[in-house]
Amino acid sequence: MSNTLHVVDHPLVTDKLSQLRSVGTDMARFRSLMHDVSFMLGYEALRDWPMIRQPVETPLMTFDAPVREPQSLSVISILRAGNGFLDGLLALERTAKVGFVGLKRNEATLQPEQYYLNLPDVSTGTVFICDPMLATGGSSSHAVRLVKEQGAKTLKFICLLAAPEGVEKFSADHPDVPIYTASLDERLNEKGYIVPGLGDAGDRLYGT
Repeated sequence: MSNTLHVVDHPLVTDKLSQLRSVGTDMARFRSLMHDVSFMLGYEALRDWPMIRQPVETPLMTFDAPVREPQSLSVISILRAGNGFLDGLLALERTAKVGFVGLKRNEATLQPEQYYLNLPDVSTGTVFICDPMLATGGSSSHAVRLVKEQGAKTLKFICLLAAPEGVEKFSADHPDVPIYTASLDERLNEKGYIVPGLGDAGDRLYGT
């Protein structure tokens, strides 16, 4: 499997993912769990944020404390289900800029087509691209290409679940973009759904 794949298998993440999978989890609880898991995935994805030192005065003394190097973070949602990540990731970094990529599948060619693109300046800093599922990898790979075309250089892809087929395609197309996920599931079924999976994340988020 790709060396760009990072499976965040912390017990809190794994437990909440199991609740997300359950057919008995209602919409409100699903949204809450998505918030929590996206926060924790983002936490791991920012582990390599560069640090500097600057003077900090404590009640006892002044010393050179480690602080984050100032740089921007952008969060790009692949519509519509990617929006489920926004609250969690913005809770992690309140100054993050937000953008959106809208894609739909052409039923004749089976290829993703762009119907919406609204991005902040992604030419500097770190860019998260979010979609709950990395299934076939087609839409996710296409979204990353669109964001790269706008000047993004440091990108990370965040998803709840990944299928081996999607990881293989995505990593072949974008070997420079690490993937952060809560689980590498077994496979895709004949309809292109991840199994065991959790169903259609967008439907479960929005009650459609």
